[in-house]
Amino acid sequence: MLYSIFIYISLILIPLTMICFGLYFRHGGPKKINPAFGYRTSRSMKNEDTWRFAHQHCGKIWFRWGILLLIITSVFYFYRLMTSSPADLSEDKIVIAQVVVLILSILPTELALRKTFDRQGNRKHHSV
Repeated sequence: MLYSIFIYISLILIPLTMICFGLYFRHGGPKKINPAFGYRTSRSMKNEDTWRFAHQHCGKIWFRWGILLLIITSVFYFYRLMTSSPADLSEDKIVIAQVVVLILSILPTELALRKTFDRQGNRKHHSV
């Protein structure tokens, strides 16, 4: 039983991290552009505006996707635990799927940056 609790806690670390950092990023994230912490891509680090925009956008995605991952992970894990399902729902596959989702979360933020800012980091002016 203690082992099952340990495994479950280990499995929800990525979703919980996404949720917590999602909240932090949504509400501003790191105040200054820095090479050590935050959503750091060449596009997001152009200036303070791109930096704030990227963190707010990524924060929304991480928060939502983190909650979804937490629910899916919990359902799969408890289903496997209750049914003694074979290794097709093994912990390593769950973690790999979580990491893939975490990496894929970069794409919508980069697309939003590209849509909102030019290559120099200036906001694009859209005519109505």
